[in-house]
Amino acid sequence: MKFEHWQHYARGWLWLFFKREKQAYEEFRLAYSRDPNHLQTLLHLASIDASQKRFTAAEKWFEKALVITPDDSPTWFNLAFVRETAGAPARAIPAFMESVRCNPNQDLAWYGMGLAHARLGQHTEAVKAFEKVAELQPMYGDGLYQLGMAYHHANCPDQVKRVVTRLVDFEPKTAKKLVHDAQRSDLKSLIPDLPF
Repeated sequence: MKFEHWQHYARGWLWLFFKREKQAYEEFRLAYSRDPNHLQTLLHLASIDASQKRFTAAEKWFEKALVITPDDSPTWFNLAFVRETAGAPARAIPAFMESVRCNPNQDLAWYGMGLAHARLGQHTEAVKAFEKVAELQPMYGDGLYQLGMAYHHANCPDQVKRVVTRLVDFEPKTAKKLVHDAQRSDLKSLIPDLPF
């Protein structure tokens, strides 16, 4: 059985290398049928399903992978991402939380968690997640923009100003967008004249 598993797995990997996802998927399915506990097979199946927007199937593969490696931050993140992309932010949040439990420096998981909370109208929780993103990636303009918008929706006008001031130093265009989207015309004077 193991030999057959590796034979199908190797074929799947080769098909992936040649960007033939349909053929790769079939080989990985056959490999899975020979050894349902091979982590990389599960992750390949999940990845292909996610890339084809078959989110329910991808979610199941990631869940099976997490039975094998319950403390794997990237797999928790991928599960959360699939759930969020499928329009289930409430189900994505616990998976994002597991991702950061396993690796507190997983900035993409904090970012995804912030987006999921914001999508649900949980702006105080979104602020907490985006503050962590800003701590881990202080020069990430989009993360700061999202933090500013979370502050705006959480009714923290002074904090929005603080974020705009910070953004002006390295991403004035993003600062201008935040001022516009947060409807803070009182902060326009902080934005330098831009040629674009």
